Amino acid sequence: MIKFLLFALSPLVLATCERQETELPTAAEVTTGTIPADKVRVLNVGTFHMGYTPDANSTEFDENDRENVARVHAIAIDLAAFDPTVIVVEMMPQRQGELDSAYAAYLADPDMAITDPTEIELLAYEVGRLSGTERIYGIDHKLNYNYRIGQEIDNAIDSTTVAAYARNPFVDHPEYANFNDDSLTVRDRLRMMNEDPFLDFLITVNADILTYAGTDGNFEGADEAAKYYQRNLRMYSNLNRLDLTPDDRVFILTGASHAAFFRDFFSRSPKYRMVETLDYL
Repeated sequence: MIKFLLFALSPLVLATCERQETELPTAAEVTTGTIPADKVRVLNVGTFHMGYTPDANSTEFDENDRENVARVHAIAIDLAAFDPTVIVVEMMPQRQGELDSAYAAYLADPDMAITDPTEIELLAYEVGRLSGTERIYGIDHKLNYNYRIGQEIDNAIDSTTVAAYARNPFVDHPEYANFNDDSLTVRDRLRMMNEDPFLDFLITVNADILTYAGTDGNFEGADEAAKYYQRNLRMYSNLNRLDLTPDDRVFILTGASHAAFFRDFFSRSPKYRMVETLDYL
């Protein structure tokens, strides 16, 4: 078995293993970043969309209410303690110029009027203002995706599981059944959304449950789920395009299902080290 696993490794990995057995990295390699002295620290925060969203599911939230804005800004104070050097948000990279202009305008006048702000303006901009962050990037990637494919086909895989899950997706986590309860504060809802069991639930409800749906001999549900995995992988790839060093501290604010995937990617990453999100909420 060990012999088989060694043969399964790529030539690059084998070469790296051989090099580590014979020599240590030089000081120059560490200094230049060829071999990072440390990983890029990341604060990965998942949120509900505070303004308009084309997503199939949304949370009721009046983004123009002054008290709601004050509550979100109070959360921004705690998140700013992370002291980010870079902010990353759920916006298409093609809109980078627009993002830069809007963020600069907010920094110049945080009391400026913003029509129907989203979590980007309400939370990300304010975190950046409080922490003096100059760099902000969009990493979103859009893909057409049918959440409801299981309801639109003659499911020959496991319609029983799909139907039961649709009736009560929180059956394994009754503690989250009150997620949309009006009694929850913004902070309580964000804390809940960033707990590991809830992040796991978001991957299941957005993607994995679709693998139980498909017509005879086909994989309609799995193929739709793959699109959601693909979207998040492409967003992660957009993050990896950014010029980051181990000295950077990156605050990422996205919809919570994206944060769920990113949490998993970061946990295996050779480049990033994720701090505990709940410590800042």
